[in-house]
Amino acid sequence: MKVFDEIESEVQSYARAFPRVFNKAQGEYLYDEEGNRYLDFLAGAGTLNYGHNNPLFKEALIEYIQRDGITHGLDLHTKAKREFLESFYDKILKPRGLDYVVQFTGPTGTNAVEAALKIARKYKGRENIISFTNGFHGCSIGALSATGNAHHRGAAGVSMVGITRMPYDGYLGDNVDTTAYLDKVLSDSSSGVDHPAAVLVETVQGEGGINAASAGWLRNLQTVCRKHDVLLIVDDIQAGCGRTGSYFSFEQAGITPDIVTLSKSLSGYGLPFAVVLMRPDLDQWKPGEHNGTFRGNNLAFVTAKAAIDHYWSDERFAREVLRKGDYIGQRLEQIVEKYGDGNMTTRGRGMFRGLNCVSGKLAGRITREAFRNGLVIETSGADDHVVKTLCPLTISDENLKSALDIVEAAVGKVLKGTEVPEAYDFFSGKNASAERKDQLAGAA
Repeated sequence: MKVFDEIESEVQSYARAFPRVFNKAQGEYLYDEEGNRYLDFLAGAGTLNYGHNNPLFKEALIEYIQRDGITHGLDLHTKAKREFLESFYDKILKPRGLDYVVQFTGPTGTNAVEAALKIARKYKGRENIISFTNGFHGCSIGALSATGNAHHRGAAGVSMVGITRMPYDGYLGDNVDTTAYLDKVLSDSSSGVDHPAAVLVETVQGEGGINAASAGWLRNLQTVCRKHDVLLIVDDIQAGCGRTGSYFSFEQAGITPDIVTLSKSLSGYGLPFAVVLMRPDLDQWKPGEHNGTFRGNNLAFVTAKAAIDHYWSDERFAREVLRKGDYIGQRLEQIVEKYGDGNMTTRGRGMFRGLNCVSGKLAGRITREAFRNGLVIETSGADDHVVKTLCPLTISDENLKSALDIVEAAVGKVLKGTEVPEAYDFFSGKNASAERKDQLAGAA
């Protein structure tokens, strides 16, 4: 660890929670240099929906590289880009009746959000954007302005303007429809809220604590936007690409956003890739007006096409995600019923679920105990109080059960002081030996 301590910036965060040197990964497994194997419920913070080094994507990528395919193409037309666009249109957009233009932005989610905010402001000629409490949209200044988290906002060092924050679904209690409040302030010229160009929302707030908006709230939000001539932007960077059980997280609500941002699992392989989808009439850019050196990652186009072709040509994969999501939800509910004492709840939908522990200290103890027993799992929320299940969507039923067994054992030990079952040995498929348990116990 010496070189990391001496050379790498203090800004590192995940490395502090999981202090190991990892050097191999496959499917839902991570391996460290000592040969220890861990189930991965972090999955690149939602970037690896199809697992590590998915062999289907790897084969396509290796073949492309070996024949000297274009790697970096700016916004030049390339065969890899054409084939991605054809698959994306034929198998994602067209079947859903979505008429969107695709803008290739810089390679990260925050790049896509920046572009979406700019085009909304350009099209409407207004500055103000409505975003929501606990929302997270990135750490570049425009996207950060729309982010609620004080920890991230505090690092900016400048004033952040052009955003009005509104309460998300459930923020004021289960019986308060916060879209009615938004409608009221937009209807009142004396509310002090400038007429916005757009509303920016996550259907499930990942970093904000796995807060899932109801379908009814999302439909009401769209109605309010249309009533007041405001664009609706859905940030689908973490919740999209199948995480909630449909390719886009807004599908279950039956809404049609004006603009959508995608990144994270879009490439399917962890390769940087982000896009903005927008109604054709919104595409008011002048050539080169918004660009980025790495907006032409052709390697990502190759694996993104492979992901779409293999997993999204029919409904089977989506049904599997929903089935596994139901299982995760049931297991978390059982944990709450067994250990919660009324102070713990579950949240989320699909395979985007969380265990709300109320206390960040408690959630941290649970994730550290889980790591000692072979599971990489993180926390989220304003106080890091939600244990976040973000495993690959392709995880086997056996390993999904094993991982949730580890979570349950960790909760049991931390909350009730009960004995933890013998640590599961992922090498042998049997309970760990005393020596192996000592190895795992040193992991945090």
